[in-house]
Amino acid sequence: MDYRKISTEILECIGGEDNVSHFEHCSTRLRFTLKDVNKVKVGELKQVKGVLGVVMGVQCQVIIGNNVVEVYDEILKIASFDTKNSSEETNKDQKLGERIMDFVIGVFQPLVPAIAGAGVLKSIISLLVLLGVLNNTSVAYTVFNNIGDAALYFIPLLVANSASKKLKCNQMVAIAAVGTLLLPNITTLLATEGGVKLFGLTLKNIAYAYQIFPALLTIFLLAFVEKFFNKITPKPIRIFFVPMMCYIIVLPCTLLFLGPLGYNIGTLLTTLILTIYAKVGFIGIGLFAMLLPLCVATGMHKAFLPYAISTYSEVGKEFIYMPASLAHNIAESGACFAVAIKSKDTETRSTAVSAGISALFGITEPALYGLTLQNKKILGSVMIGAGISGLFLGLFSVEAFVVVGPGLASMSMFINPDNSMNFMYAVIGFVIAFVISFIASIILYKEETATNAKQEQTSKVQENNDVIEEDVTLESPLTGEMINIEDVNDGVFAGKILGDGIAIIPSEGVLKSPGNGKVSMIADTKHSIGLTLDNGTEVLMHVGLDTVKLDGKYYNVKVSNGQTVKTGDNLIEFNINKIKSEGYELTTPVIVINGDKYSIANSKTGPVKAGEILFDAIKMEA
Repeated sequence: MDYRKISTEILECIGGEDNVSHFEHCSTRLRFTLKDVNKVKVGELKQVKGVLGVVMGVQCQVIIGNNVVEVYDEILKIASFDTKNSSEETNKDQKLGERIMDFVIGVFQPLVPAIAGAGVLKSIISLLVLLGVLNNTSVAYTVFNNIGDAALYFIPLLVANSASKKLKCNQMVAIAAVGTLLLPNITTLLATEGGVKLFGLTLKNIAYAYQIFPALLTIFLLAFVEKFFNKITPKPIRIFFVPMMCYIIVLPCTLLFLGPLGYNIGTLLTTLILTIYAKVGFIGIGLFAMLLPLCVATGMHKAFLPYAISTYSEVGKEFIYMPASLAHNIAESGACFAVAIKSKDTETRSTAVSAGISALFGITEPALYGLTLQNKKILGSVMIGAGISGLFLGLFSVEAFVVVGPGLASMSMFINPDNSMNFMYAVIGFVIAFVISFIASIILYKEETATNAKQEQTSKVQENNDVIEEDVTLESPLTGEMINIEDVNDGVFAGKILGDGIAIIPSEGVLKSPGNGKVSMIADTKHSIGLTLDNGTEVLMHVGLDTVKLDGKYYNVKVSNGQTVKTGDNLIEFNINKIKSEGYELTTPVIVINGDKYSIANSKTGPVKAGEILFDAIKMEA
């Protein structure tokens, strides 16, 4: 893979480095928080060689797969992201729920590598003790066990670091402030028999190690206080005065109010999950495992990170998300290997083997975007295998002792020194997920051969009233001024990325049908419409540039999807004056998007009336 090339193309498709306010990556995805999501060319982004898929939502997630670190590093080499004031600039129209999700992902996703690495190390140490290789009273055990425990003990500092980045406050001050909660002298003071008082108020005896929410609330207040004092403090003394005031104000507030509140939030969350688990039990884990392919595909699985990390920090184990993830991950692997065996296509086999190996080790995006989401029967097989395995793991109350993507290399995460059967049940769940999804895929998956594809295409043609591909003359859908498509003030249309055609600057607000056919697409925002003409020509008409931002305002669609239309029928009525008053260009590209079958001929420029000849769509030789 040419990392420089793919990095350059990705940056171009997301609107350039100036459009990025926050950039990070997880195990398989590049995650961009953007200032203007409307600048993303999703279609082009999906076509970049090396990109497995694109998820647009709270963040622009670009799925790369196992090469994500290399691509991430390359992007950092060629781009310099200006995140100044990005908290105010980023997605001004973003809904509250989306902002919260963006914050949650930004804070908790970076914690996973530290927690996962330390957790797997502890599980390996436990395995060595069970096997008799290591004595739990030895110096080696004590050293390595404490190394594995450090990430969780100091998780408040990790939260301080990631949250301060997201909230744009001083990271070093944030870490030092939260570090106060972990000082041995403070811990001893809080544990004083009979309690101690500060400003006449009793300090709660809370051990802040292993806690995430007290640190998070501390950084929220710190960011506010720092921002306030940065505005009013003279620059010559700002370097020491602002941090000093942050310490003076934030730390007492944390010890008196925010710390206990955060501790109670964590406790309440854990209690809530335990209550749900007690009510729903193993059925809930089975259903969760079954739905995980869809959650991972949309990136919504990251919403469970705060729960998983909090529960793990509170009780030292997790018993819902990790077991369900084990069932899903291995089910993806089983389905992929079944496809690899059954497929006769070399490229499909290669993709299936590579994705199957990745899923076997806990990385499922290559499988999801390479195979699962492209074939309903594979998706069904994965959901069956994951669901049955999830039910088994839930029935036997399998617990995980590491927060990491479960897979073959990390199975030691299920080792419980106090219950040797926990690991055995996890292994059985592993086997169930693989075998069930493998068998289901072998039975259900059918490869689409060239003959099948041709028959399907023929069937569709017959359904479409026996379409006969031939030349056709299109009539102008608008009254106005025709210009060359290359002169449109939009790189996608001017570069003919979507197809060749002409553009019209309208003088009347009525878009008409340029030929006889059917409506094949109507944008939710009403600003564009697609037609499939009777001869097979596929036409896209886009009324205005960037008018998607109007969200349908000033547009009135007169037809419905799938409706048969005749030449000259009104398709969309729009208010020219109001759209212009909002600052948008009304230049309307009219393009043929199946350019592999039809070329444009006899187009011209200048004044045109609706109904006059626009151009000819010429059938290309096969």
